[in-house]
Amino acid sequence: MNEYILTIAGFDPSSGAGLTSDIKTFEAHDLYGLSVCTAVTVQNDIGFKDCIWIKETVILNQIQTLFERFSISVVKIGIVESWNVLLNIQKLLKRLNPEIVIVLDPVLKASAGFNFHNNSAMDVFENVLENCDFITPNYEEIQSLFPEKTIEETIEFLSERTNIYLKGGHREDKKGWDEVYHSKIVQLNLPPIENFVYEKHGSGCVLSSALASNLHKGILLEDAVKNAKVYTERFLNSNISLLGNHQYS
Repeated sequence: MNEYILTIAGFDPSSGAGLTSDIKTFEAHDLYGLSVCTAVTVQNDIGFKDCIWIKETVILNQIQTLFERFSISVVKIGIVESWNVLLNIQKLLKRLNPEIVIVLDPVLKASAGFNFHNNSAMDVFENVLENCDFITPNYEEIQSLFPEKTIEETIEFLSERTNIYLKGGHREDKKGWDEVYHSKIVQLNLPPIENFVYEKHGSGCVLSSALASNLHKGILLEDAVKNAKVYTERFLNSNISLLGNHQYS
């Protein structure tokens, strides 16, 4: 019998990021990936041109329809138009399955500078955090969440409300060093497992969906985050292009 896992994210025509990247990651973990589209992007692996948002009612109807047919216990969420829409998505997920595990990859900006979120609703963000089991920002994203705070202050604020997997690919001091904060007080340092040379479009999506996959399998948190990192670094090292290959078992 198939084990189902859900991604709620945007469609990337290059398949390096977003829905199709998540689906490939899920399948590499022997899971059947379901998907709900939040946006259609106009991009390739090197350039981002536009983002066409899917109406909130359509997103919610997609989710409702999937739950009518499938048992879903874990979901990964990527780009969403606003914190308000994201909170409404979370509320529906919790109503459909109060025990659902939510991994949020807070994609705030494309590398070309396109802003995804309307940050005028940052007052809703605290509720969003409290409805997550994990949030997986990179260093640029964690700095932009609260520009007036230090990274340490932002980590403290986030970790009081949810678990954090802080991706280190954008770090200047220790490139590739990830940090995980859970149980509000425990910090795990995850140094690079391999000396990766090749950057990849969509590696953040891969990390968050690999983490969601490990959590779906019931793997203990400390092992789940390590497994997700190993999978992502193998993806980074899979070839010399910006579009990585997934390692299927």
